[in-house]
Amino acid sequence: MWRQFLRFVNSGAIGTAVHYTLLWLLVNQWAVQPVWASTCGAVAGAATIYGLNYVWTFASDLPHRRTLPRFIAIALTSMLLNLAIMYALTKGLKLHYLLAQVVATGVCLGLNYLASRYWAFKPTTT
Repeated sequence: MWRQFLRFVNSGAIGTAVHYTLLWLLVNQWAVQPVWASTCGAVAGAATIYGLNYVWTFASDLPHRRTLPRFIAIALTSMLLNLAIMYALTKGLKLHYLLAQVVATGVCLGLNYLASRYWAFKPTTT
């Protein structure tokens, strides 16, 4: 399980690198507005993470029509959870935003992994 978790973390890091690389290229090489460039980067990063998780992290043979909607649901839920944690820690507990983000990232990472392993990419039993 630890090996799989490390693959999950690495897939996320690679997806993040794709996001930031595309953001930089679109803004600096093609003069795309940063908000749109970041959106394109986020989509490309998420697609990269999905593909790596499907093929490498979980070695899934499930149909994409099952795993992709679940992956998207996890990503959207994680985004909302990150928002709630950031709000609670920065507004409620008055933590520094970077410390709050580290906590939120840790919580979301752990929950994303568990949801991916036991729901999105969990093989069906026959």
